[in-house]
Amino acid sequence: MTPLVSFIITNYNLPVNLLSKCIDSVLALSLRPSEREIIVVDDGSDLSPINDLVTYGDEIIYVRQKHGGVSIARNTGIQMARGRYLQFIDGDDYLIQAAYEHCLDIVRYSQDIDVVLFDFTRSEGLREATYNDSEKMRGADYMRNHNIQGSVCSCLFRKSARGSLLFTPGIQYGEDEEFTPQLLLRADCICFTDAKAYFYRTHEASSTHQKDASRKQQRLDDALTVLLHLNKTADTMPTDERMALQRRVAQLTMDYLYNTIMLTRSSEQLEARIEELRQYGLYPLPDRDYTKKYQWFRRMIDNRLGRKIMLNSLPLLKRER
Repeated sequence: MTPLVSFIITNYNLPVNLLSKCIDSVLALSLRPSEREIIVVDDGSDLSPINDLVTYGDEIIYVRQKHGGVSIARNTGIQMARGRYLQFIDGDDYLIQAAYEHCLDIVRYSQDIDVVLFDFTRSEGLREATYNDSEKMRGADYMRNHNIQGSVCSCLFRKSARGSLLFTPGIQYGEDEEFTPQLLLRADCICFTDAKAYFYRTHEASSTHQKDASRKQQRLDDALTVLLHLNKTADTMPTDERMALQRRVAQLTMDYLYNTIMLTRSSEQLEARIEELRQYGLYPLPDRDYTKKYQWFRRMIDNRLGRKIMLNSLPLLKRER
């Protein structure tokens, strides 16, 4: 019997108690054993957790491979998965039962749904009474009018909808930002729900919180690689899909410049990266009314005085929050 959902859990040097909590959150769902498949991909951890996972028996499929990064680990999971739908989970996060059950109900009772987009939270013990769902629509239509969550863990998607799409090996930061918009553009029918169905754990050891200079540089370089690839891809698409992806490229360009300010605090670095974006036609930012935040940032980043103000104020504002 084909499982309804394959849950692909990636692990690299995580404490076993966190990995177990992640697995337990899947087992707690109202899915029969035949309806679920749990694939734990160990991306070459220094110490395999297999001895601590034997109590799960046939409830999980455990595969260990040479360390190659989360993109390769997720691709392994995709290739192994038999389920009609796929759900990625980072091994130190977990699913929130009641909210995720709502996402499962959407695909159970709407056979045409390709992707369910849902929200996440960083607050443990969150309880929600009701959920609001969008009307069904094409992925491209949704992206043309909304900002999206870049994290692929915030969507439950039909395996066949991805076509041949895989994660790009070698990208250490922002691999989701390349994958997720391309997945949505392939979707004929999506639904967004505000259910906070995924608990995202932030801690100092996570990749996005590394503070040394080399990792900051890698993070910015990977973001630029993703930007250039998505921008190039947009040029080959029909009008609707191109407009949708161009909106996402503009948003990611804003994020790239914001992160340059926050990570480097350097006017020289900011000017150098602006000039690089200009060469690729990504700067100045398009004059679009996507969001108020986008309009404000576009006006400020477009002149030297505005850039100076942001270099001096944004790091302080973040510190106060």
